Amino acid sequence: MSKRSATIGLIVLCTVLVAACGYRFAGQGGFPQGVKHIFIEVFDNRTSKTGIERIVTNQVIFEFTRQRQSSLAGSAAQADAVLKGAITMIRTRTIARVGTELASQREVTMTVDLKLVQQGGGKILWTANGVSERQTYDVVQESQVATDQLETNAIAVLSERMSERIFNRLTNDF
Repeated sequence: MSKRSATIGLIVLCTVLVAACGYRFAGQGGFPQGVKHIFIEVFDNRTSKTGIERIVTNQVIFEFTRQRQSSLAGSAAQADAVLKGAITMIRTRTIARVGTELASQREVTMTVDLKLVQQGGGKILWTANGVSERQTYDVVQESQVATDQLETNAIAVLSERMSERIFNRLTNDF
């Protein structure tokens, strides 16, 4: 057997083994228990941060649209299941200082709980509690308005990452 034939044989063997293990890229699997269409409810906000539920919910809807638009239902009545979420925690903490009293960088952390509920019967098909992401942002000493905008931007970035993670976990059926 030639060296080239052995190499080709090894490549074919590896391909067969990977396919046999059910390997697929993140987000490429199916939804739990054969669900085809999902309606996403506005997440509950159990924090003191006003409006955060809209930011997170819109980002999750965008991720579903980007990954698998045909899976979104226009209403709960048209869906096989409803994705419900609750933002359970949002915390900001200083992670870097200038001197002993002035913050130069902060980190915002957000945690959500999720469940996919069968439409009609109310059976819980999937849950993910404590899904958490964090993002750092700079503190502008001269302007609280600028610092608040940087925090808002950080929340948008972590919401984007969190929504990708939610979609991947929901479609991770192996």
